[in-house]
Amino acid sequence: MTATTAPLPRPSALHDVTLQVSGMSCASCVRRVEKALQAVPGVQAASVNLATEKATVQALPNVPPLALKAALDQAGYPAAVVEASAPPPAESPPDPRGWWPVAAAGLLTLPLVLPMFSGLFGAMWMLPGWLQLLLATPVQFVLGARFYRGGWQALRAGSGNMDLLVALGTSAAYGLSVFLMWRHPGQAHLYFEGSAAVITLVLLGKFLEQRAKRQTTDAIRALNALRPTTARVLRGEQEVDLPVAEVRVGDVVSIRPGDRIPVDGEVLTGRSHVDESLLTGESLPVAKSPGDRVTGGAINAEGALTVRTTAIGAETALARIIRMVESAQAAKAPIQRIVDRVSAVFVPVVLVCAALTFAGWWLHNGDAEAALVNAVAVLVIACPCALGLATPTTLMAGTGVAARQGILIKDAEALELAHAVTVVAFDKTGTLTVGQPTLTDLCPAEGLTRDEVLQQAAALQRSSSHPLALAVLTEARDLAPLTAEDARALPGRGVQGRVQGRALALGSARLAQELGAHRGPLVAEADRLAGQGRTVSWLVEGDRPLALLAFGDRLKDTAAAAVAQLQARGIHTVMLTGDSRSAAASVAGALGITDVRAEVLPGDKAAAVQGLREGGAVVAFVGDGINDAPALAAASVGFAMAGGADVASEAAGVTLMRGDPRLVADALDVSRRTYAKIRQGLFWAFAYNVVGIPLAAFGLLNPVIAGAAMAFSSVSVVANALTLKRWRGSATEGAAMNIGDAARASGVSAKMIRHYESLGLVDPPARTDAGYRVYADREVHLLRFIRHSRDLGFSLAQIQALLGLWQDRARPSREVRALAQNHLAELDAKLAELQAMRATLAELIACCHGDERPDCPILDTLAAPVTKR
Repeated sequence: MTATTAPLPRPSALHDVTLQVSGMSCASCVRRVEKALQAVPGVQAASVNLATEKATVQALPNVPPLALKAALDQAGYPAAVVEASAPPPAESPPDPRGWWPVAAAGLLTLPLVLPMFSGLFGAMWMLPGWLQLLLATPVQFVLGARFYRGGWQALRAGSGNMDLLVALGTSAAYGLSVFLMWRHPGQAHLYFEGSAAVITLVLLGKFLEQRAKRQTTDAIRALNALRPTTARVLRGEQEVDLPVAEVRVGDVVSIRPGDRIPVDGEVLTGRSHVDESLLTGESLPVAKSPGDRVTGGAINAEGALTVRTTAIGAETALARIIRMVESAQAAKAPIQRIVDRVSAVFVPVVLVCAALTFAGWWLHNGDAEAALVNAVAVLVIACPCALGLATPTTLMAGTGVAARQGILIKDAEALELAHAVTVVAFDKTGTLTVGQPTLTDLCPAEGLTRDEVLQQAAALQRSSSHPLALAVLTEARDLAPLTAEDARALPGRGVQGRVQGRALALGSARLAQELGAHRGPLVAEADRLAGQGRTVSWLVEGDRPLALLAFGDRLKDTAAAAVAQLQARGIHTVMLTGDSRSAAASVAGALGITDVRAEVLPGDKAAAVQGLREGGAVVAFVGDGINDAPALAAASVGFAMAGGADVASEAAGVTLMRGDPRLVADALDVSRRTYAKIRQGLFWAFAYNVVGIPLAAFGLLNPVIAGAAMAFSSVSVVANALTLKRWRGSATEGAAMNIGDAARASGVSAKMIRHYESLGLVDPPARTDAGYRVYADREVHLLRFIRHSRDLGFSLAQIQALLGLWQDRARPSREVRALAQNHLAELDAKLAELQAMRATLAELIACCHGDERPDCPILDTLAAPVTKR
């Protein structure tokens, strides 16, 4: 059976419950939590994410959430039910107590560890045994109590975890030290430093791990930060501030300039620009006017708006986006299931290895002390937590950075499959084209002008809402309007009426033929336009043809680049469309797509996609997420185009929040990078154990080094996942930026950018109709040039000269060298002055005794007359 990202059908009676779980430390804990939840009658499925410390349960309606909580409490993992109606806070502050156990353990352990390094300096010394015991005991039983609690809970449940391994290993080292101190007082080598150092290093590793894991949830926190808490609702003639929870669908909300929009709605009055960058990834504000939809969480710019509420609470686009990202981050990738099976037997295998290590060394040389130390090293270096963190932290980082670029990944399976896509099939209308017909050609008959026939056609179409009529009216918006009398529609053919006393008709070739006007030189032009995929209308007066109007759906500006990017990666591109063969061939030719399937009905698109999948191809289908739902479900991975207020169909695994087809290549790229990071994380997690455990078993690692390696393994796996946060999609490269984006990309503050513009170092940027600065890559390169030049100490005048040389492709290199040499000479002179200043100050300080006496030459020297040099 071939995997698909379409959700599996499930009984409608099932409901989801989310629990926040504490006390988990490794992949073995995840397995135990899932088993505890699945043991509750009525639970159909349970999935636990170690990185977010959340459990998602699908259960029958008769399963109360408190029963799930009780099952976890009994298993030793305290849990709290997360209410879907209560959004999480935008920023949960870090636990201020998290650092002090690490600091306290470090202070107590440092005196124990320092003697280990005394031999490097030719000195051998050791703390008295009673002092070592005094320092190690609070580390072992107070600061390390969490390991005993976690290990005991694991034993009660009949399993093991990382806590159990640490507790057993450090207890063995601590117990051996107490025994040796009692048996050979003042003579034996003790291992208190080993047990204390292991606990300290593990505590440090967990602390750093928590901080790193927190960064993987930045995307969710950024989206939650968009949730407004109050709304200004119109009640009669007055504005009333209400909590967002009390706003109802249909309420009219007033939004002032600078306000964050609190609800999804439709603009009733006012015009403004709205910043939707955190929702769609579009950096420039979007114009809004009456009739346009706005999305809660966006920021209103310069104009006041009144908005009729269309969605609130959990039904808003922002809430659905957050649920989609959370769902993707909580889901398990197929590769994680292999890790879960390994984790289920990991701890028992490690315990067996430790026992065999102890027995082997004892039988080999009869030294129980050395045997125990090596067994402790085996227990300590084993790291199930790295195995448990490798996949979920990478998924969270990957889905988070994708969401910031306008790519919403609904589930982990879609993310894992997308990297292997070999075929991308595009719907045409609304995906590769704008989806709105425009007037592309207007051919008047001999003796008539373009404006004249356009005015007449617009008069006939003025009362129509047909897409072709809107295209005509848009083209004629700058012309003086004419009025049509007795205008009426001719179903399936066009429209007719009287304009300036003349009986005119505008419609299809069939209408022109009925009226006897389908003749003359315009016929050949109509055939040529139809061959290019245009929709052709005839403007006629009686049996006399007056003009041809041709309509087409304009290609998106980035469509050709999107197809070229995919083809450059060796991905086969296909276009599936219900349009005519001529229209499809025209679009495909402009984009460089050779495989075209035209006149395909929506129901047949799914069969076409299934046919592409035959032979093992991994097929992605890109559509609008509504009409193309069958094809989206049939594809290996479905990509749904959506706007900020239209989240994708449930059939799609990935939603593209902007209508930019280049996001398809970006989604495949972030999938490839994420999957690579997952494999890297799992490789290192397994490598630590596969290499470390044998080294410890053969006595090549002492417990302190083993503990450090174990702590480092978890931190490094999470840190490796976090490198995904630097990813930037190609759809953002070369795109217009606002001043904030330009500042981040160049490293120059917005204030300094304005300053450089005022000095003429950077040309003033283009501006939108609303006056917003618009920057491109060229300006960013110039700003980086200026910043690096300032870092080297060049003056503004020198930078102006350097910029001129940099932008002159025919520049002689000797001029650049001469300018740099002059600057170097200036720096040498300044350094000489500074050295002289330093010598003078040092001399004066040496002459001043700095005691209670008043005599000191410094002040007198500073007051002395200036001597000419």
